[in-house]
Amino acid sequence: MSKKMTVRVRAFKTKGTVCAPHSKSVTQRAYALALLHVGETLIKGAGESHDDIAAMSIIKKLGAEVSIAENGSINITGSKKITSRKINAGESGLSLRMFTPIAALSSDAITITGKGSLRTRPVHFFDVILPQLAVETQTDNGHLPIIVRGPLQPINITVDGSLSSQFITGLLISLASVAKEPLTLTVSDLKSKPYIELTLDMLSRFGYNVSTHNYETFQILPKAESTEKIDFEVEADWSGAAFLLVAAAISGKAFIKGLRVDSFQADKAIIDVLKSVGAEISVSPKGIKIKRADLNAFNFDATDCPDLFPPLVALASFCNGKSTIKGVHRLKHKESDRGQTLQEEFGKLGVQITMHGDEMYIVGQPYINGGKVHSHNDHRIAMALAVSASRSIGNVVIGDAQAINKSYPDFFKDLKKIGGKLKIKNK
Repeated sequence: MSKKMTVRVRAFKTKGTVCAPHSKSVTQRAYALALLHVGETLIKGAGESHDDIAAMSIIKKLGAEVSIAENGSINITGSKKITSRKINAGESGLSLRMFTPIAALSSDAITITGKGSLRTRPVHFFDVILPQLAVETQTDNGHLPIIVRGPLQPINITVDGSLSSQFITGLLISLASVAKEPLTLTVSDLKSKPYIELTLDMLSRFGYNVSTHNYETFQILPKAESTEKIDFEVEADWSGAAFLLVAAAISGKAFIKGLRVDSFQADKAIIDVLKSVGAEISVSPKGIKIKRADLNAFNFDATDCPDLFPPLVALASFCNGKSTIKGVHRLKHKESDRGQTLQEEFGKLGVQITMHGDEMYIVGQPYINGGKVHSHNDHRIAMALAVSASRSIGNVVIGDAQAINKSYPDFFKDLKKIGGKLKIKNK
């Protein structure tokens, strides 16, 4: 368990160069695909967040052999032989939703648990969908723990995509791994389509043949068995880098290296927003150069990229006028109820945030007040508050800032690299 951390941040101007963190979304998908690959997979640049660690723990318990080289590269030998009948997703929503259908490939009963906020998130959709694939399920009134017993049968199925795109990722991977003849997965009302684009890209890179028509039907063809070694490099994370980009846009300048502009990650949409508000941006193969300018309010639909809400709120706090972000309904079951948390914590710093229906409205201002705020154990809230403190009158003191370890353990180190002025106190 991480030590309690309080971070005191005072106003600063960004300047310098930093490498974007490794993507946990890609790392966790790579682990899942490596588990099911009959052969070796060499993964370079894997993330080291708590969510990544949880995913590695899961594949080990589901039978994968894992070794880590001195240079940090990870060699995984896949297996479909379960070595443990209990796995723990930690606080990772992706690991929970992706690995549950994969665990259901086994004829053994497997219990999936979690901790923290994950224990309060609904998992009722497993009880709705998995039995249609001949999987027995048992939940605690729609919450963890969940027990699954397969084996999951590769048959055509129709599912509600509004339940969770992460669950759709798990279904695509598990069905593709056992398909003996062409299958069709039909999805209605799919949310977060870019995350499914990422899954399809990674399935292809691991030798699977899965295609889609308008993200409504997915055609899954049988995969030829191959023991050929797969080399895979994890790309940089747009979700974490969004906070660094926003910091530079509101308080100085910076050069962010490592991001792929052709990425399938949903959160690369942050670039479009930064351009729309008037930030000076230059994109090259070497990296992204961004510089503060006079910023104007924006309207943005974050339904398909809800993780951008926190950095977008930080950005909107310093844009001239009132900004509108759509997609509030996607925030209810995150590490916190993010809509309310953003409104409450930024409100302590003098930022006016209101919500009506599915929209959030943020009134920008030149500076925010200092004050004591709290992460609500939500990593993205902690990072958004730290970034906003760059233009504060007085110190911003963030409680339970260790929440960043869930996705971006080096966030405060990287913020310092581009000028962040902060003091960390561990308890």
